[in-house]
Amino acid sequence: MAEFVKIDQSDHRATVRIDRPELHNAFNEVAIAELTDAFVTLGRSDTRAIVLASEGKSFCAGADLHWMKRMVDYSIEENIADATAMANMLRAIHDCPKPVIARVHGAAFGGGVGLIAAADMAVAVSGATFCLSEVKLGIIPAVISPYVLEKIGSAARRYAVTAERFKGEEAKRIGLISDTVSASEDLDPWIDGVVDAIVASGPNAVAASKAVLRDVRGFDWDAATELTTRRISELRVSEEGQEGMNAFLEKRPPGWTV
Repeated sequence: MAEFVKIDQSDHRATVRIDRPELHNAFNEVAIAELTDAFVTLGRSDTRAIVLASEGKSFCAGADLHWMKRMVDYSIEENIADATAMANMLRAIHDCPKPVIARVHGAAFGGGVGLIAAADMAVAVSGATFCLSEVKLGIIPAVISPYVLEKIGSAARRYAVTAERFKGEEAKRIGLISDTVSASEDLDPWIDGVVDAIVASGPNAVAASKAVLRDVRGFDWDAATELTTRRISELRVSEEGQEGMNAFLEKRPPGWTV
């Protein structure tokens, strides 16, 4: 039984919920391990979409202060091991074959911003507060930086060095989140619409789309062309690809629709 991370499954959706509301859902080494395990496990399941959510007033305040106090006395080797565990957690979210939707309310600081950036998409209450707060502590947003850069690009050069706080509309403008809603009760209807769209598509095609968009980054044009032509060809001749194309041509629902 997990201590800090709860998983709820309903229909074709799984919700991974951080449950440390008294600490604003800050994570320590236990929560990191549980989040990693949750996304690895769900990535192998037949669920169609994963919602990353949290209990209480905040989405995630980043690192747990009690955990940080212990890290002060860690050796460089112990620090590397801890940072690697966090990197593995973010990679498990980012590379999960299932679409991941972050449900954001309250505050998202430091590593909490990393969780959002690692997700495929996010919806936030417009009044939510975001901050890359690490430099205020004399450290840097290093482990989360590949995901933050992927999402917000050059805006990271401002917010990573100033640790300024910004709200939902700015987070949307720079690309950290997909959309804002006016109140917490509007989050779930937004997510319902996105999940419905995901479920209407071929599950293998969705996973393959995530993979090709990830893998093609950083390739030169020749390598990207070789990768993408092979991936689409493999999908076209697959059972699911054949079913989808035939269903379209025959004007009928494909077999995966529910």
